[in-house]
Amino acid sequence: MRVCADPNNLPFSNKAGQGFENRLAQLLADAMGARLETAWAAQRRGFIRNNLNAGRCDAVMGVPADYGMTLNTRPYYRSTYVFVTRADARWRPQGLDDPALARSRIGVHVIGSDNPPPAVVLARRGLVDNVVGYSIYGDYREPNPPSALINAVARRDVDVAIAWGPLAGYFAKRAAAPLTLTPIAQEAPALPMQFSIAIGVRKNERALRDRLDALLEQKRPEIDALLREYGVPRADGGAALSASR
Repeated sequence: MRVCADPNNLPFSNKAGQGFENRLAQLLADAMGARLETAWAAQRRGFIRNNLNAGRCDAVMGVPADYGMTLNTRPYYRSTYVFVTRADARWRPQGLDDPALARSRIGVHVIGSDNPPPAVVLARRGLVDNVVGYSIYGDYREPNPPSALINAVARRDVDVAIAWGPLAGYFAKRAAAPLTLTPIAQEAPALPMQFSIAIGVRKNERALRDRLDALLEQKRPEIDALLREYGVPRADGGAALSASR
Protein backbone atom coordinates (compact mmCIF):
# COMPACT_ATOMS: atom_id res chain seq x y z
CA MET A 1 0.00 0.00 0.00
CA ARG A 2 1.62 3.24 -1.18
CA VAL A 3 0.61 6.51 0.44
CA CYS A 4 1.86 10.07 0.12
CA ALA A 5 2.30 12.01 3.35
CA ASP A 6 3.91 15.13 4.78
CA PRO A 7 7.07 14.39 6.82
CA ASN A 8 6.45 17.28 9.26
CA ASN A 9 2.73 17.67 9.81
CA LEU A 10 1.68 16.37 13.22
CA PRO A 11 -0.84 15.35 14.40
CA PHE A 12 -1.52 13.97 10.92
CA SER A 13 1.84 12.63 9.78
CA ASN A 14 5.57 12.86 10.21
CA LYS A 15 8.57 10.92 9.02
CA ALA A 16 8.79 9.04 12.33
CA GLY A 17 5.28 7.67 11.76
CA GLN A 18 3.86 9.41 14.84
CA GLY A 19 0.76 10.93 13.24
CA PHE A 20 -2.70 9.41 13.34
CA GLU A 21 -2.80 9.29 9.54
CA ASN A 22 0.48 7.34 9.57
CA ARG A 23 -1.11 4.90 11.96
CA LEU A 24 -4.34 4.71 9.99
CA ALA A 25 -2.38 3.89 6.84
CA GLN A 26 -0.53 1.14 8.71
CA LEU A 27 -3.80 -0.23 10.10
CA LEU A 28 -5.28 -0.46 6.61
CA ALA A 29 -2.11 -1.92 5.10
CA ASP A 30 -2.05 -4.62 7.80
CA ALA A 31 -5.70 -5.42 7.11
CA MET A 32 -4.85 -5.82 3.42
CA GLY A 33 -1.85 -8.02 4.19
CA ALA A 34 0.25 -5.41 2.40
CA ARG A 35 3.52 -3.60 3.13
CA LEU A 36 3.11 0.11 3.74
CA GLU A 37 5.33 2.37 1.63
CA THR A 38 5.29 6.15 2.12
CA ALA A 39 6.33 8.78 -0.41
CA TRP A 40 7.22 11.90 1.56
CA ALA A 41 6.42 15.40 0.31
CA ALA A 42 5.52 18.70 1.96
CA GLN A 43 1.78 19.25 1.67
CA ARG A 44 1.70 22.39 -0.41
CA ARG A 45 -0.09 23.59 -3.53
CA GLY A 46 0.29 20.92 -6.21
CA PHE A 47 0.59 18.08 -3.68
CA ILE A 48 -2.01 15.87 -5.41
CA ARG A 49 -0.82 16.67 -8.93
CA ASN A 50 2.86 16.13 -8.16
CA ASN A 51 2.48 13.03 -6.02
CA LEU A 52 -0.75 11.04 -6.26
CA ASN A 53 -1.49 11.83 -9.90
CA ALA A 54 2.19 11.49 -10.81
CA GLY A 55 2.13 7.89 -9.56
CA ARG A 56 4.35 8.32 -6.50
CA CYS A 57 1.62 6.79 -4.36
CA ASP A 58 -1.88 5.36 -4.60
CA ALA A 59 -3.67 7.03 -1.69
CA VAL A 60 -3.63 10.18 0.41
CA MET A 61 -5.01 10.18 3.93
CA GLY A 62 -7.04 13.12 5.18
CA VAL A 63 -8.70 14.81 2.20
CA PRO A 64 -12.07 16.55 2.48
CA ALA A 65 -14.79 14.04 1.60
CA ASP A 66 -16.04 16.30 -1.21
CA TYR A 67 -12.57 17.12 -2.57
CA GLY A 68 -12.80 17.36 -6.33
CA MET A 69 -9.26 16.35 -7.32
CA THR A 70 -9.53 12.78 -6.01
CA LEU A 71 -11.94 9.86 -5.85
CA ASN A 72 -12.79 9.68 -2.19
CA THR A 73 -13.77 7.01 0.29
CA ARG A 74 -16.54 7.35 2.83
CA PRO A 75 -15.53 9.77 5.61
CA TYR A 76 -13.73 8.25 8.57
CA TYR A 77 -14.39 11.27 10.78
CA ARG A 78 -15.96 14.71 10.78
CA SER A 79 -14.39 17.51 12.78
CA THR A 80 -14.92 21.19 13.41
CA TYR A 81 -13.02 24.39 13.89
CA VAL A 82 -12.76 25.32 17.57
CA PHE A 83 -12.02 28.30 19.76
CA VAL A 84 -8.92 27.73 21.89
CA THR A 85 -8.68 29.65 25.17
CA ARG A 86 -6.71 29.29 28.35
CA ALA A 87 -8.61 27.25 30.93
CA ASP A 88 -8.17 30.10 33.43
CA ALA A 89 -9.59 32.73 31.07
CA ARG A 90 -12.52 34.74 32.40
CA TRP A 91 -14.22 34.62 29.03
CA ARG A 92 -14.95 31.87 26.56
CA PRO A 93 -16.37 32.77 23.10
CA GLN A 94 -20.01 31.87 22.63
CA GLY A 95 -19.84 32.01 18.85
CA LEU A 96 -18.42 33.94 15.94
CA ASP A 97 -20.77 36.85 16.65
CA ASP A 98 -19.70 37.15 20.29
CA PRO A 99 -19.17 40.92 20.75
CA ALA A 100 -16.14 40.29 22.97
CA LEU A 101 -14.21 39.11 19.90
CA ALA A 102 -14.01 42.76 18.81
CA ARG A 103 -11.98 43.46 21.96
CA SER A 104 -9.73 40.41 21.64
CA ARG A 105 -6.52 39.41 19.91
CA ILE A 106 -7.55 36.47 17.74
CA GLY A 107 -4.94 34.05 16.44
CA VAL A 108 -5.64 32.18 13.21
CA HIS A 109 -3.68 30.10 10.76
CA VAL A 110 -3.02 31.78 7.43
CA ILE A 111 -1.92 30.20 4.17
CA GLY A 112 -1.63 33.13 1.79
CA SER A 113 -4.09 34.06 -0.90
CA ASP A 114 -6.27 31.02 -0.11
CA ASN A 115 -6.95 31.43 3.60
CA PRO A 116 -8.93 28.95 5.71
CA PRO A 117 -12.51 29.65 6.82
CA PRO A 118 -11.74 31.41 10.15
CA ALA A 119 -9.69 34.14 8.48
CA VAL A 120 -12.45 34.73 5.92
CA VAL A 121 -15.20 34.71 8.55
CA LEU A 122 -13.39 37.26 10.74
CA ALA A 123 -12.70 39.51 7.76
CA ARG A 124 -16.39 39.47 6.83
CA ARG A 125 -17.21 40.54 10.38
CA GLY A 126 -14.84 43.50 10.20
CA LEU A 127 -12.35 42.01 12.64
CA VAL A 128 -9.25 42.15 10.45
CA ASP A 129 -7.44 44.45 12.88
CA ASN A 130 -7.99 41.92 15.67
CA VAL A 131 -6.39 39.06 13.78
CA VAL A 132 -2.88 37.81 14.50
CA GLY A 133 -1.81 35.50 11.69
CA TYR A 134 0.33 32.39 12.15
CA SER A 135 1.54 30.65 9.03
CA ILE A 136 0.22 27.10 8.82
CA TYR A 137 3.58 26.21 7.28
CA GLY A 138 5.71 28.17 9.77
CA ASP A 139 9.43 27.46 9.76
CA TYR A 140 9.42 24.04 8.10
CA ARG A 141 12.95 23.42 9.36
CA GLU A 142 11.49 23.16 12.86
CA PRO A 143 9.17 20.36 14.04
CA ASN A 144 5.42 20.90 14.17
CA PRO A 145 5.09 24.41 12.65
CA PRO A 146 1.27 24.60 13.18
CA SER A 147 1.70 24.26 16.96
CA ALA A 148 2.83 27.91 17.19
CA LEU A 149 -0.79 29.09 17.08
CA ILE A 150 -1.86 26.91 20.01
CA ASN A 151 1.25 27.79 21.99
CA ALA A 152 0.44 31.47 21.48
CA VAL A 153 -2.75 31.01 23.50
CA ALA A 154 -0.86 29.27 26.31
CA ARG A 155 1.67 32.14 26.40
CA ARG A 156 -1.08 34.81 26.30
CA ASP A 157 0.29 36.21 23.04
CA VAL A 158 -3.33 36.08 21.84
CA ASP A 159 -6.58 35.95 23.82
CA VAL A 160 -8.16 33.24 21.70
CA ALA A 161 -7.27 31.15 18.66
CA ILE A 162 -9.50 29.62 16.04
CA ALA A 163 -7.99 26.38 14.82
CA TRP A 164 -8.90 23.19 12.97
CA GLY A 165 -10.03 20.69 15.60
CA PRO A 166 -7.47 17.90 15.13
CA LEU A 167 -4.58 20.38 15.36
CA ALA A 168 -6.08 22.08 18.39
CA GLY A 169 -6.91 18.86 20.21
CA TYR A 170 -3.44 17.41 19.75
CA PHE A 171 -1.33 20.45 20.59
CA ALA A 172 -3.60 21.67 23.43
CA LYS A 173 -2.72 18.49 25.33
CA ARG A 174 0.96 19.37 24.99
CA ALA A 175 0.77 23.11 25.69
CA ALA A 176 2.54 24.83 28.58
CA ALA A 177 -0.77 25.80 30.22
CA PRO A 178 -4.18 24.10 30.41
CA LEU A 179 -6.36 25.05 27.44
CA THR A 180 -10.05 24.71 26.63
CA LEU A 181 -11.56 23.92 23.23
CA THR A 182 -15.02 25.22 22.31
CA PRO A 183 -16.55 23.91 19.07
CA ILE A 184 -17.77 26.47 16.55
CA ALA A 185 -21.25 26.01 15.13
CA GLN A 186 -21.55 25.31 11.42
CA GLU A 187 -21.51 28.46 9.32
CA ALA A 188 -23.48 28.99 6.13
CA PRO A 189 -22.95 26.18 3.57
CA ALA A 190 -20.83 28.48 1.42
CA LEU A 191 -18.30 28.82 4.24
CA PRO A 192 -18.47 25.71 6.45
CA MET A 193 -16.68 25.33 9.77
CA GLN A 194 -17.06 21.55 9.89
CA PHE A 195 -15.63 19.05 7.40
CA SER A 196 -15.90 15.32 6.78
CA ILE A 197 -12.53 13.71 6.10
CA ALA A 198 -11.81 10.75 3.81
CA ILE A 199 -9.03 8.98 1.89
CA GLY A 200 -8.35 10.11 -1.67
CA VAL A 201 -7.24 7.90 -4.56
CA ARG A 202 -6.84 8.58 -8.29
CA LYS A 203 -10.16 9.07 -10.03
CA ASN A 204 -9.87 5.86 -12.07
CA GLU A 205 -9.07 3.67 -9.03
CA ARG A 206 -12.60 2.62 -8.10
CA ALA A 207 -11.59 -0.87 -7.03
CA LEU A 208 -9.05 0.51 -4.55
CA ARG A 209 -11.55 3.09 -3.28
CA ASP A 210 -14.14 0.36 -2.71
CA ARG A 211 -11.64 -1.86 -0.90
CA LEU A 212 -10.64 1.00 1.38
CA ASP A 213 -14.31 1.79 2.00
CA ALA A 214 -14.90 -1.76 3.20
CA LEU A 215 -11.85 -1.64 5.48
CA LEU A 216 -12.85 1.70 6.96
CA GLU A 217 -16.19 0.19 7.93
CA GLN A 218 -14.60 -3.00 9.23
CA LYS A 219 -12.02 -1.10 11.32
CA ARG A 220 -14.39 1.55 12.64
CA PRO A 221 -13.82 0.75 16.37
CA GLU A 222 -10.03 0.90 15.98
CA ILE A 223 -10.24 4.14 13.99
CA ASP A 224 -12.49 5.78 16.57
CA ALA A 225 -10.09 4.73 19.34
CA LEU A 226 -7.16 6.17 17.36
CA LEU A 227 -8.92 9.52 16.93
CA ARG A 228 -9.75 9.64 20.65
CA GLU A 229 -6.12 8.95 21.49
CA TYR A 230 -5.07 12.00 19.45
CA GLY A 231 -7.74 14.27 20.93
CA VAL A 232 -9.59 14.83 17.65
CA PRO A 233 -12.81 16.82 18.30
CA ARG A 234 -15.67 15.04 16.56
CA ALA A 235 -18.72 16.61 14.94
CA ASP A 236 -20.23 13.28 13.87
CA GLY A 237 -21.12 11.65 17.19
CA GLY A 238 -18.05 9.39 17.05
CA ALA A 239 -16.61 10.84 20.25
CA ALA A 240 -17.23 13.67 22.66
CA LEU A 241 -15.79 17.03 21.73
CA SER A 242 -12.63 17.82 23.63
CA ALA A 243 -12.99 20.15 26.61
CA SER A 244 -10.32 21.17 29.09
CA ARG A 245 -6.96 19.49 29.13
